[in-house]
Amino acid sequence: MADVFDKCRSWETHRIFKSAGLYPFAPPVEELLSPGEARIHGRPVIMAASNDYLGLSADPRVREAARKAIAEHGTSCSGSRLANGTYVLHLELEERLAAFLHREAALALSTGYQTNLAVSALLGQDDVVLTDQDNHASLRDAVRLGGAVERVFRHNDTKHLEWLLSDTPPGSGVLIVTEGVFSMAGDMCDLPRIAELARQHGARLMLDCAHDLGVLGADGRGVPELSGLESSVDLIMTTFSKSLASLGGALAGEAEVIDYIRHWASPAVFSASMTPASVAAALKALELVEAEPERRRLVMENAARLRDGLLGLGYEVGRSPTPVVPVHVGDFMTCLRLWRALFDAGVFTGAVIHPAVQHGRELIRISATAAHTEAQLDRIIGAFAEAGTAVGVIGPQGMTR
Repeated sequence: MADVFDKCRSWETHRIFKSAGLYPFAPPVEELLSPGEARIHGRPVIMAASNDYLGLSADPRVREAARKAIAEHGTSCSGSRLANGTYVLHLELEERLAAFLHREAALALSTGYQTNLAVSALLGQDDVVLTDQDNHASLRDAVRLGGAVERVFRHNDTKHLEWLLSDTPPGSGVLIVTEGVFSMAGDMCDLPRIAELARQHGARLMLDCAHDLGVLGADGRGVPELSGLESSVDLIMTTFSKSLASLGGALAGEAEVIDYIRHWASPAVFSASMTPASVAAALKALELVEAEPERRRLVMENAARLRDGLLGLGYEVGRSPTPVVPVHVGDFMTCLRLWRALFDAGVFTGAVIHPAVQHGRELIRISATAAHTEAQLDRIIGAFAEAGTAVGVIGPQGMTR
């Protein structure tokens, strides 16, 4: 009989890259020195990989809300949402979030990943899910868990989506799933056309707004608000670990749909609920999203400064007006070498390789936050100049590949 653990012992890739100093994953953050700076491996680095877009995770008001919740409610709810893990705080967060998103109801769960998995409760073998090929892994996993038929359309290719819709068997329940802002490349979905196709074909539309809630739109309601199409989206997912400076996620939509998910989704039934501190932090952050719109302006200005600076150096950079700034490298080893050179220059970034992206689409992912200072942004750009030259990624004529 084969040993199911054999694959673990024969897998050498991570050990090879660790020994070469090119392992970019799970660095231990020893200390947060400021909202935009941390200590990693004993040295201070500018944090250019965080999704703390509005810079609220270190805000004293958010921290105080979390401390107060621990004092009043303890450190854990010690139960699932359907059992003993629903506190008044959870209901307040759901009510506030639903009102903010102009939805009838919302359901808060322990992580963004689990929140997307909860959508599996809506799916069955007679349903078809049409999903963008760049969607987050949790969305793809939800389809598999629900047992629905998954059909993948090319990234942001609405003609391909239209063909798949026309090729879907009559009588099937159809759910189109895409992201407002895609997590790795930072580009936005073509919501106007996707919403039009959903309406024409009688499909339901779900939008994952993890990376646009709090950031895009006049009031921070993401791509649906920015596009003027809030009423065209049937189900909205968001996470609390980005702009809302906490941990957890939520689905928002029609009350009957949310109530069904609350009772049938495994993450709601079988997983412990958000901690009181996480709920309170998200509540306070949501309050600040509404009260301090200047944070949205600042993060977008900072992203534009980074984008323009890197373009000026000759890098191939994504140009979507979002906080996510992808630097396209397109080669596995070059990506790791550039990541290491940036770290040595005092900037921590995200090395994005397969399976997070397809082979040949490797990139360095950086993101702007409202907490980055002008000096920190200039240091990030300077580090890319130094590291790119050292690795041979950029030269006098721009990128060398």
